[in-house]
Amino acid sequence: MKKEFYSNGKLLITGEYLVLDGAKAFALPTKFGQNLIVEEGNNQEIKWTSYDADGSIWFEDLISFAEISKKSTFDKTESIRNTLIEILHEGYLLNPAFINEFEGYQVKTELTFPRNWGLGTSSTLINNIAQWLQIDAFGLLKNSFGGSGYDIACAQNDSPILYHLIKVIPIVENVTFDPKFIENLYFVYLDKKQNSKAAIAFYYNNKNKDLAKAISENDKITQEVLNAKTLEKFALALEKHETGMSAILGIKKVKESLFPDFNGAVKSLGAWGGDFVLAISKENPNDYFKEKGFRTIIPFKEMIL
Repeated sequence: MKKEFYSNGKLLITGEYLVLDGAKAFALPTKFGQNLIVEEGNNQEIKWTSYDADGSIWFEDLISFAEISKKSTFDKTESIRNTLIEILHEGYLLNPAFINEFEGYQVKTELTFPRNWGLGTSSTLINNIAQWLQIDAFGLLKNSFGGSGYDIACAQNDSPILYHLIKVIPIVENVTFDPKFIENLYFVYLDKKQNSKAAIAFYYNNKNKDLAKAISENDKITQEVLNAKTLEKFALALEKHETGMSAILGIKKVKESLFPDFNGAVKSLGAWGGDFVLAISKENPNDYFKEKGFRTIIPFKEMIL
């Protein structure tokens, strides 16, 4: 028995944070993702090995079936082990047969992007585990890691999506995004891995309780982004989005804090303060960002499916 599964990574263009409260989010599946390979094992345990994009092992452990079924927890220094056991435990509750009817497993995960990039190490893992156990990935996410689920939708789709929640039910719509100015869009890595759980907690602790106006404005801007026919209109829409989210979060816009002299627009993606930003520029911005110390600059077509 050898089974292989794959899930796409993700980038969130509009709707960050507000998607948790029902706003429409525009998200893009990436060409990068994660594989999961499952083979037979023994001893009522899982031999788990996780590989980074460069082939190095970043996590390796033996996890017993008993630890999964009981949801054992360990010292905080073993946070990765604890998180994995939590996900597998919730998977077990949704499909007990994966433990009750098997002797053991050897599991490998293989990222096709560097783990610190923030393209969805957790979401691709959760979607792959859900495929393996034949359970609902959105339910597994909700019961374990938490979040809106847009990243799960990206894991499962090979084209741009509009995503929102209606009474916690995920609604996914495939959309077309192939503007003439696509050559002017670049993704720049800020060399700082953002913690999604911590970012969500920050949002809940700091958001305005009356978000109806902000969500309405977000949805309007999201449509403007999708309908933009020129680079100028696209950039203007995303700048409005940045201004609105800056007010809600009480955080400076990324261009204001890091790139005030950039000749173009810069949009935070996903959890503010780390991971990638979207740079919108008429000229190739590689030299500018490299001079600022940011060396990972990926053109849109090389990043997005």
